[in-house]
Amino acid sequence: MLLQANGFLLLGALLTALAGVLHFACIFWGARGFQVLGAGEQLVAMAARRHWYPPVVACAIGCVLLLWALLTLSAAGLGPQLALAKWAVLLITLVYLGRALAFPWLKRVIIGNSERFWHLSSLLCLGLATLHGVGLAQVWQAA
Repeated sequence: MLLQANGFLLLGALLTALAGVLHFACIFWGARGFQVLGAGEQLVAMAARRHWYPPVVACAIGCVLLLWALLTLSAAGLGPQLALAKWAVLLITLVYLGRALAFPWLKRVIIGNSERFWHLSSLLCLGLATLHGVGLAQVWQAA
């Protein structure tokens, strides 16, 4: 079954799951974890004060990313074949692409994140959009 899976979608799912796990890890690492991953000073300070907001946001993003990984694995041909998984992966691809391309506008609205965060996360989103898009095109072409 693993040999029949789409490699691009499999890698995209694994990297998405890793991103989700890193968001959960921030909850346990605390302020230092948020800082290492490039969160803004305000969010890091809130985490240092043990404010409720940073872990809730990290948990929400982590949950979304793990759901996306599950849907991508399904579209890749692994695990349960979830209804509309391929269409969901198309939307996921568009979200990643939109996030990657919109960072110049987003960083004007979401103040406080480091330049490293914006550039690295945008590059990662572009890479994930590419993996998901190429893999999805292959899966649809094979159908």
